[in-house]
Amino acid sequence: MERRDFFKKAVVTAGSVALGGSVLEAGETTHPVDDRQITSIAFPEKRPMIMYSDRPPLLESPREVFTSALTPNDLFFVRWHMPMIPSHINTSSFRVKIDGEVEKEMELSLKDLKTKFKQVELTAVLQCGGNSRSAFHPTASGIQWGAGAMGCAVWKGVRLKDVLAHAGVKEGAVWLGFNGKDRAVYSKTANFIREMRLEDLDDNVLLAYEMNGEDLPYLNGFPLRLIIPGTYSDSWIKMISNITVTKEQNKLFFMEKAYRIPDNECECETPDKLVEKTKPIEKINVNSIIGYPQRDSKVRANAHIVVRGVAFDEGSGIKKVRISIDNGATWHDALLDKGEANNFAFRAFRYTFNPTKTGKLTIMCKAISNRGEEQPLVKDIKWNHGGYRYNGIDEVTIEVV
Repeated sequence: MERRDFFKKAVVTAGSVALGGSVLEAGETTHPVDDRQITSIAFPEKRPMIMYSDRPPLLESPREVFTSALTPNDLFFVRWHMPMIPSHINTSSFRVKIDGEVEKEMELSLKDLKTKFKQVELTAVLQCGGNSRSAFHPTASGIQWGAGAMGCAVWKGVRLKDVLAHAGVKEGAVWLGFNGKDRAVYSKTANFIREMRLEDLDDNVLLAYEMNGEDLPYLNGFPLRLIIPGTYSDSWIKMISNITVTKEQNKLFFMEKAYRIPDNECECETPDKLVEKTKPIEKINVNSIIGYPQRDSKVRANAHIVVRGVAFDEGSGIKKVRISIDNGATWHDALLDKGEANNFAFRAFRYTFNPTKTGKLTIMCKAISNRGEEQPLVKDIKWNHGGYRYNGIDEVTIEVV
């Protein structure tokens, strides 16, 4: 056996142990890991959550959070890239700097943002591009999230367009670069800087200082973060300190190397043959998750069971959520809640049934967007080395007694 084959098979075997003995071939996917325990440690402004790291803080929301359209601030997932996060921010002296290709460079305080610009509220989903990464085999690079690296909140702030208009964007400007206050331990490590094209800027892109009617939680980007609805959270810069307008795109690690997927029709590759041409992950694909009942919970036969969960996509809106209780043989429409005023938010759903047979019962759910995009079967999701954009049909197995 060649050395590379040995390690490939070793990774697959290790993964099969974690999955209870189900052996997977390299490049296959399964459901994300759903048995991690909630830590006993509570971070500031947070209840105990699933923890992957304390420096930088990496916290996942438990499945039971996803039964309503809004995610509580104290259970909202946390994802930082750099371990050096300021331990204190003085809101009186805090400034966000606007520079580069603008008529007048400026530094704006929180008071400036709250008094000189129109205040806007928008409900939108924030989801890590690697949410459910633990479903990919062999292991994809990055945090091995379950399905809880996401949340939905009401964000309040000002439109970035209004701020840039105040500064005056020069003719020929094409790119916007965003930087926050977190830093790497080593000086040679690239800062977490993200860029977007000016032409992609619309009225929904905000500089937000409130989340669900309160100041942003410290770990979710206090005192100011970027909001780009419909896109993955890698571009939602936290503790934003600098916005730079440029004519040319910069050479940045977190643009050219990270958060990219294969640029082909299936957006896939194999562990043995990685593709060379890639593209940014960008838009959220259609997804849904069951928040209740929980995995391995026990219910009485003929009991009145209400399945609850949430569905979402990049902003076209959710047309249907369908439920199956016979392993996908038949599907039934769930009842969709009224929903928010825009399509960037979670759409809560519920489905009621009475289980009649005792034993194990698997509940499956899949969302269909207004664009006609439908969640695929898990087996139809192809592998990519970053473990991005997983959206397989969700399922929870319970026991009827």
